[in-house]
This record gives sequence, C-alpha cells and structure tokens, in this order.
Amino acid sequence: MLRRPAILVVDDEVDVRESLREVLEDEGYDVAVAADGRLGLEAVRRLHPDAVILDIIMPVMSGTEMYAAMQGDPELAQIPVIISTSDPSRAPSGVLIMRKPIDVPRLLAAVESVCKKTPP
Repeated sequence: MLRRPAILVVDDEVDVRESLREVLEDEGYDVAVAADGRLGLEAVRRLHPDAVILDIIMPVMSGTEMYAAMQGDPELAQIPVIISTSDPSRAPSGVLIMRKPIDVPRLLAAVESVCKKTPP
C-alpha cells in the first residue's frame, strides 16, 4: 500500500489549524499540526513531512524564524513550504504564498503540486 503524503500545518490560530487539517485529511493527506514555530520545528524534525503550511506571525517562534531554521538544516531545507499569511510582505522571498483568508481550492492545488500526491 502506498504511503499517504504527510502535511504539517503550523499556525497559532486553532480554527485555521483545525480547518486546514479537516480539509487536507478529506483530500487523503496525513496531517499533523503545531501551534507555533518552535513546536513546528520540533515536529518537522521528527516527522519529515512532505510539505509544511506555515503561518508567519506567531508567538514563541515566528514562521520566518522557523523557515530560516529549516533552510539552515540540509535535511529540512528540501521540504516544500507554503506560507499562509495575511501580510505577504513579511514572507521570505522565493516561497509560495497563500494570502489569508486561504482560497482552499488554490491551496489544495499547491499542496498536490509540491507533494506529487499519490492515492491512499
């Protein structure tokens, strides 16, 4: 049996995290969530997901800081990141950006593209 692609959603807003988890699971992805960049970085190191959906403005460790830490680690730098933010000007350059509120069909197309999704 083929492994389902795994997505890590890192966002401090519980409603956003849980909504994205539900949408992505309905599409056949395994989904983990984290409430801030520090927890997200721990999760990405532990899980090595196929992609990360990352908010920028969060307490404890921002998405920008988490992204920089991932880029500094050769194993994690290869994991695709999709930034979800209400302020795209704060996003790192060269990263796919989804403006909040998130357009779900566009997000799903982006996730499928970066994961090269396979059937469950």
